[in-house]
Amino acid sequence: MGCARPGWGNPFCCVSSKNKFINLNDISLSCGVSLFSYKELKDATQNFNPSHKLGDGGFGAVYYGKLKDGREVAVKKLHEHNYNRVQQFRNEVEILTKLRHPNLVVLYGCTSRQSRELLLVHEYVPNGTVADHLHGEQANPYLLTWPIRMNIAIETASALVYLHTSEIIHRDVKTTNILLDHNFGVKVADLGLSRLIPNNVTHVSTAPQGTPGYVDPQYHQRYQLTEKSDVYSFGVVLIELISSMVAVDLNRSQDEIGLANLTLNRIQRCAIDELIDPVLGSDRNPETMNNITLVAELAFRCLQYDSDMRPTMNEVLDVLTNIQATGRVDAYDSIRDLQTENDFLPSPVSVTSEWQSNNNA
Repeated sequence: MGCARPGWGNPFCCVSSKNKFINLNDISLSCGVSLFSYKELKDATQNFNPSHKLGDGGFGAVYYGKLKDGREVAVKKLHEHNYNRVQQFRNEVEILTKLRHPNLVVLYGCTSRQSRELLLVHEYVPNGTVADHLHGEQANPYLLTWPIRMNIAIETASALVYLHTSEIIHRDVKTTNILLDHNFGVKVADLGLSRLIPNNVTHVSTAPQGTPGYVDPQYHQRYQLTEKSDVYSFGVVLIELISSMVAVDLNRSQDEIGLANLTLNRIQRCAIDELIDPVLGSDRNPETMNNITLVAELAFRCLQYDSDMRPTMNEVLDVLTNIQATGRVDAYDSIRDLQTENDFLPSPVSVTSEWQSNNNA
């Protein structure tokens, strides 16, 4: 292809893997986004100062920066320059440039063809992630009242409905990818693993990728990615909002390391109260208890092993807005219809262990 040997000359000329090549110089140009020089972003982040580091995404480290025009930004810096990482870079650029939704993070641009690094430039969302507030090092769950948590669920569901309508599966829905502004408004982020699902197919066959504790077990076992895979992951997010528990906790009993399994066990034995974060005050407020119970039942449906038994994200959003508005669920039959031993299977152990496919999927 006429590229210099990797590591010689321009270090970002090309990256290869199993005879596949990507010309990194063309990525930013082909996507029609604003271009930033490496120097611009180096200056904006004060040379990627460690004190400006916001965290690590699936793609790389994220730094706070301020552009010369005054815009506050989050700059994603690619960890390593292998084929899969570059594909994630391209994927996120191509997807975000086509999407506009109030609950999706805005992509401002990426590095130019002359850049010495692969960098993405997003809007800065100042209030951390849902995970930070629920169970981070400085978490204060008292700030997340039940009405705020309910609104977070609805806005996240709204973003996912929009993605699915756009024939895109997020594939990495989790509380660390749900950013919050100062008013606790939602911005769903990190679309590097997302996949396009053509409207004439029911699924895409691909090696499982995602985050342990959130991965659809049917997708993990059958290698069939569908919109219902996002629904499963969102079910885990709903239970995190209810419980403030982490998705994977090795200190829990073996069959409840994954929050999904813990939830199924509790709901099967009618012990929803054991899932509820005490700070929500559901024991003192019957209306709050009713709403949380209905959301837990919705999560139970989302977490079914058989994807056909899960609701669509459209149905999930309808139910959540109905609960918020009326405290009722009119569209669904009783949860008892699902409470039989054969209706669900626990997630495989491998879903709660560290793994990631090496395949380009």
